Amino acid sequence: MKPIGESIHDRLRQQGRTVKEFADAIGYQRSNAYRIFNQASIDTELLMRISLYLEYDFFAEYSAEYHLAAVH
Repeated sequence: MKPIGESIHDRLRQQGRTVKEFADAIGYQRSNAYRIFNQASIDTELLMRISLYLEYDFFAEYSAEYHLAAVH
């Protein structure tokens, strides 16, 4: 599974949204938003805000990964 920050950045680009818009929506400064894209893990409250803004369930990605790992 790719790092969560990379997934967030990919989704942002797919939607054609700017980092400035993203940062404003989640209550971060633009420079701090760029740091998110390099993170391998993220606070759940922040991930919820990001998921709502991007209208994408990042938690589902982790849930699917968990279920795959639990089976093995």
